[in-house]
Amino acid sequence: MARFTKILVANRGEIAVRVIRGAKQLGYRTVAVYSDADRDAMHVLEADEAVHIGPAPVKESYLAIDKLIAAARQSGAEAVHPGYGFLSERGDFAQAVQDAGLVFIGPDPHSIEAMGNKSASKISMIAAGVPCVPGYQGEDQSDETLVAEARKVGLPVMVKAAAGGGGRGMRLVHEESALLPSIQSARSEAANAFGSGQLLIEKAVVDARHVEIQVFGDRHGNVVYLGERDCSVQRRNQKVVEEALSPAVDEALRQRMGEAAVAAAKAVDYVGAGTVEFMLARDGRFYFLEMNTRLQVEHPVTELVFGLDLVEWQLRVAQGERLPLSQDEILRRSRGWAIEVRLCAEDPQQNYLPQTGKVLRWRAPQGVGVRVDSYLQEGQLISPFYDSMQAKIIAWGDDRETARQRLLKALRDTTLLGVVSNRDYLLDIVGHEAFASGDFSTSFIGKYFPAETVAARKPTSRQVALAAVALYLDDARRLAQEHGLAPEFIGWHSSHESPACYKLKWREQEYTLDVRAQEGRVFSIGLGEEKLRIDVSRSGEQEFSYVCEAVQGKARLARDGDSIWVDAESACWRYSDASLAPVQAAAAGSDGRLLAHSDGKVVAVHVQPGDRVEKGQTLAVLEAMKMEFQLQLPVSGVVESVSVSAGQQVKNRQVLVVVKP
Repeated sequence: MARFTKILVANRGEIAVRVIRGAKQLGYRTVAVYSDADRDAMHVLEADEAVHIGPAPVKESYLAIDKLIAAARQSGAEAVHPGYGFLSERGDFAQAVQDAGLVFIGPDPHSIEAMGNKSASKISMIAAGVPCVPGYQGEDQSDETLVAEARKVGLPVMVKAAAGGGGRGMRLVHEESALLPSIQSARSEAANAFGSGQLLIEKAVVDARHVEIQVFGDRHGNVVYLGERDCSVQRRNQKVVEEALSPAVDEALRQRMGEAAVAAAKAVDYVGAGTVEFMLARDGRFYFLEMNTRLQVEHPVTELVFGLDLVEWQLRVAQGERLPLSQDEILRRSRGWAIEVRLCAEDPQQNYLPQTGKVLRWRAPQGVGVRVDSYLQEGQLISPFYDSMQAKIIAWGDDRETARQRLLKALRDTTLLGVVSNRDYLLDIVGHEAFASGDFSTSFIGKYFPAETVAARKPTSRQVALAAVALYLDDARRLAQEHGLAPEFIGWHSSHESPACYKLKWREQEYTLDVRAQEGRVFSIGLGEEKLRIDVSRSGEQEFSYVCEAVQGKARLARDGDSIWVDAESACWRYSDASLAPVQAAAAGSDGRLLAHSDGKVVAVHVQPGDRVEKGQTLAVLEAMKMEFQLQLPVSGVVESVSVSAGQQVKNRQVLVVVKP
């Protein structure tokens, strides 16, 4: 076959950056594609060339097959790498690439189709002798049939979208009364996310682990496995933490699972990188879940443990080469342990609501055994059009505990200010004694991090005091710059010392602080009955070092209008400076106005003018960053107006519905 020299990466974000950098290191020329929202994105800057493919919505850009093929032809790219997500597991995309005379860096269309539908893949896996979870994967998709089959399997069951993944279109059902609503909800979400409402029913394997096997095949009949990854720490069936190897897998089990994964890949003539996912029960039995016919988000942990570059392997196999190593050679390379977390722009305390906004400060951690895959840049806007994951923080060590400790330090050294993220949540997870023990299942987050526990987390008095110091120092710095004052005038008084009064607001909680500063370095702070002293040793525009209660620390900060972001003592909080703010308005929604809680797309509107609605009733459904949110009001009344319709893109705080209480 003719060798290709230029690759178009049909994706965005951190995976596009990862593939572009990997390909360039091997001497390939690279082409990026970008939407209006990504014009200045890092993957565009990293590539040798870039082609604009349309507006921000994915259906008009990154999911537009004809535009991607045209971009490849326009740029002279001879091969296309799909990354993951978007079109990476669409057989019609792989076919279109091949029909255009280009090389698709991934499996052949028939392999993608065979594994792309969970129902069809399960049928073929049963035929191949791969252990599967009991359930129903038939063509009759009526509500009645699905309910009956679920009863036959026996609750609890998993209702799953046949055509998708990532936790969308998936419901765990324990009670029969929830069965029909869960089926209907899963079907609706699946249809919106994947264009297909087909579902399957599976017996829920309770207290199991999610363990997946990395496989790789070439066009010479060789298929190998590269150990396992444990992805049991999940929320809403979406992975939060991944590690290689698994604490629950020994050498004998690893071989059995690896051989089953290879059998699954061979059953569909698999070529390239793929992942076979299993549920691992407490008794050591494992069951096929699905096969992801692409590179996985969590591939870096495998690369670190085996000392390999899986993107390089993808390119070699796509060129027609044999796999670089045999199965025995791969297993002999295994060394140490690696753990990865997904840094997302989401608010765990608000039911993981996706966040948008401007990145005010970004600093990736560094150190021995630490790797960061990201596309973040200071000043960039995180938009509502794409996935909430912004970076992957990975740590390797000679053993699991070393990797875990390195990851904890890396997370503490990670700075993302300007957008609420899940960094502190990840710190709590990785630092939890149950995670440290290695003895947990897919119920880990539900058991140790229930919604009410996560929502109850709040700043300590010292952290609030540090925010006041940050505001004081930032105000003083700005004043000095504007008026050309010497540093020694910071904290100077022309008469007796008097306290400055600060009012800081965190969510709905307001803090009143009296702040006295001596030469801008020694702060005496009163917060209610508490008195704190904070000595600032060094300060700059974006951080300061301090001593408080004999503890030395460093605070990192960013400011945008009346918002102050302070990252200190392994916690990042955003406060509003309410010192000069007007009287607080009534609670959101109490005036009968339903506002969008973020930028996004209206999926459905369930009311029309004149309808009588009750408090807590779902009025509209908003999709943001691939997630659906049911929007309600805290009041009852009659719908006065509806200003949006399904399919419409809306801005944060845009009025959607008005109800007259």
